[in-house]
Amino acid sequence: MLPLPVPQDLIDFINAGNKFIVAGHKEPDGDCVGSQLVLCSLLERLGKTAVPCSSGPFKRIEIQQYESRFKPFPSEADRENARVIICDCSSPERTGDLGPYLEGLPSAVIDHHASANPAGDAVFLDTSAPSVTAMVLAVIEAFGLKPTGEEAELLLFGLCTDTGFFRHVDEKGAETFRAAARMIDAGASPKKAFLAMNGGKSLDSRILMGLVLSRAEPLFGGKLILTTEEYDETQRFGLQGRDSDTLYQLLQSVAGVEAIAVIRQETPENCTVGLRSRDAVDVSKIAQAFGGGGHKNAAGLSAAGTIADVRSRLIEEFRRVL
Repeated sequence: MLPLPVPQDLIDFINAGNKFIVAGHKEPDGDCVGSQLVLCSLLERLGKTAVPCSSGPFKRIEIQQYESRFKPFPSEADRENARVIICDCSSPERTGDLGPYLEGLPSAVIDHHASANPAGDAVFLDTSAPSVTAMVLAVIEAFGLKPTGEEAELLLFGLCTDTGFFRHVDEKGAETFRAAARMIDAGASPKKAFLAMNGGKSLDSRILMGLVLSRAEPLFGGKLILTTEEYDETQRFGLQGRDSDTLYQLLQSVAGVEAIAVIRQETPENCTVGLRSRDAVDVSKIAQAFGGGGHKNAAGLSAAGTIADVRSRLIEEFRRVL
């Protein structure tokens, strides 16, 4: 599927400003971080000031090296006469604690989530895009430029993150590889991106994965596999112990499975849930029922309560589709 063209109102929005705050969603991933940093680099190449902001936390090992490049919130000086561009989500609310600092400023959105309901002075929403970094590549090219070497590396890193290193690309994905080829032509290394995503794991991450796998349970005739991470495990292994992508890969390889749900007790009062599906099940709709969101085959949510509370509600939502 061919990507949507960059809207003229986004180009005009960028041309009209001199100072920008570039925001992303809370709990960022490689696509969010990559798109923010590359967009800031582009804006600076256009002679503008750009401040990347993120409320974090930078849980994923592969993005922790970039944390120091972000401000948790903009200063008053940053906000004065500034414009906001929100990447990889559609509203200030999804940016977490950063949200209140963005209110009242002219804003634009660059997003590819099917559950997005964007609002702003300029909106670039393309649900067919494999990643927001692929959309930022299109923005670079719309200004008649090519990515620098560092930009290309971050663009490919984001693209590989959201495609599971191209595992999620189907027969409509030729344009994804064309975009990747342009990134590689500009200096990006697929080998380096793969090592960044899959290397450097701790022994604790393997132990924690074994514990989570050990309590995986098949539901609805094996169509859903649900498992949990207990609060004491979160305390023992910390966020560094998680390797969610590998966990999902292992569970999705089980014969007959159509969807995966991983419930984590983050605090005594709150859980997060990661959702994945192979094809038919739209887990973004499951997530939306809890106020979360995401893509058809990858989504997430946060919910008040214990694992037992969230589990029962989650199973009822899956019962509607399975």
